[in-house]
Amino acid sequence: MNQWAFILGASSGIGANIAIELAKKGLNIYGVYLRKPASHIENLIKEINKYNVQVIFKKINAANSDSRIKVINELNAIEKINIKIFVHSLAFGALKPMININSSDRLNKKHIDMTLDVMSNTLIYWTQDLMDNQLINKGSQIISMTSAGSQKQWESYGAVSMAKAALESASRQLAFELAPYKIACNAIQAGVTITPALEKIPGYETMINNAKNTNPHKRLTSTQNIAEAVALLGLSNNYWLTGNTIKVDGGESLTS
Repeated sequence: MNQWAFILGASSGIGANIAIELAKKGLNIYGVYLRKPASHIENLIKEINKYNVQVIFKKINAANSDSRIKVINELNAIEKINIKIFVHSLAFGALKPMININSSDRLNKKHIDMTLDVMSNTLIYWTQDLMDNQLINKGSQIISMTSAGSQKQWESYGAVSMAKAALESASRQLAFELAPYKIACNAIQAGVTITPALEKIPGYETMINNAKNTNPHKRLTSTQNIAEAVALLGLSNNYWLTGNTIKVDGGESLTS
């Protein structure tokens, strides 16, 4: 089989590091992204090409159904393709409070619907299409990226917190329903990691300082830490390890 990793949110931060790490392990890379400039993507592709694998990056809105169908068709056109690892690492949500005396500066229905659709619901829709087209098979691994924000609250983080909680629930349900196919689905809960998404959260500097002080390793989680965990889990054929939210945080959650 022609082994591939399919990554939603592959252009920067955790997703980009995962793409590079999996290429090192010999997997071909198909990455979906939305907003990075062409020069950035070209440099990332050059980096991945060093490992003599096939690389495709597609600029689309991963929450758009027409775009999803086009990508699925393109994947189908790859001879003898098997998606060994499907990574959901989308970070695109509204960062506003739920309560504000000024109605224009608080979450509304559009904000909440968009955040949940992009950061949670898309895991379901892409998995359905990958299954329908037999692009994932026995031994494939589905990995979603969550955070402690699924249980903790920060300023203006309400919609993203809801989405992360829903993402974990969707991951568990997919694990349950994919069990007969021997396809595993797990969520990885990263510790505080410096990424473009983190730096959009109000008060993120405090989050960084707190994590440095409380983590037993006295440092933040790195994107490389997460990428190595994804490779370890994703390259396994162990379908029995499924339905979990796995903390990859160096013990940060033990003391915070």
